[in-house]
Amino acid sequence: MTDDSLRPMARPRLYEQVLDRLRAYALEQRLGAGDRLPPERELAQRLGVSRASVKQAVVVLEVQGLVETRHGGGTYMVGGTLDAEPVERLVERRRRLPDVLEAREALETKLAELAAERRTEEDLKAMRTALSDMEADIAAGGHGVEGDRQFHAAVTAAGHSSLLAEFMRSISESVAESRTESLRQPGRPTRSLDQHVRILEAVRAGDPAAAAAAMRDHVRTVAKVRLLEWNPDEKAEPHE
Repeated sequence: MTDDSLRPMARPRLYEQVLDRLRAYALEQRLGAGDRLPPERELAQRLGVSRASVKQAVVVLEVQGLVETRHGGGTYMVGGTLDAEPVERLVERRRRLPDVLEAREALETKLAELAAERRTEEDLKAMRTALSDMEADIAAGGHGVEGDRQFHAAVTAAGHSSLLAEFMRSISESVAESRTESLRQPGRPTRSLDQHVRILEAVRAGDPAAAAAAMRDHVRTVAKVRLLEWNPDEKAEPHE
């Protein structure tokens, strides 16, 4: 028999400790949206760690949409805090995300095809309303998350397949995670909106092949997220 309470203790990754220090620094300095963090080299020197460890910490913050790194211009806070979710939770989401995206492509591509064959005027109205809501949210500085959710729900409803709709409901929580992950990528909300418009046009035209292709392209765009480029177990260099 094994005793889980006496299993080996996990040692915190060095970049997790750097994350804690960066969070404390932002709080002490009262940094907010638009404020710049010190350069990586300076942070490494002041914390006594390698630049690689600092870079890993910054990537975690980027993945969670808390900072943005501008080419040649430093790292800036996006919101008023660096309160990142626990790294282990992030690691778990990264682990399951490929499976979720694979399921989305299979299910939603077929649903878009069926929607082009079966949609009603009410279905089309629901899709247009969702896109209007998404567009308004993006124009106001948001990510369009709720409008995105409404649009995909409308496409699912327009497929008029109770079993496929049930499959979508069964993964709805994971789909919501993938949606948020995608829409916080720089420039992604506007691109997703444009892709939704193409899906709607194909569904309205009653073109199943075009609707399926447009949805497939969209879901494959959704799959291009910073989280999947992150390697949580990448070894940092020794202190410089």
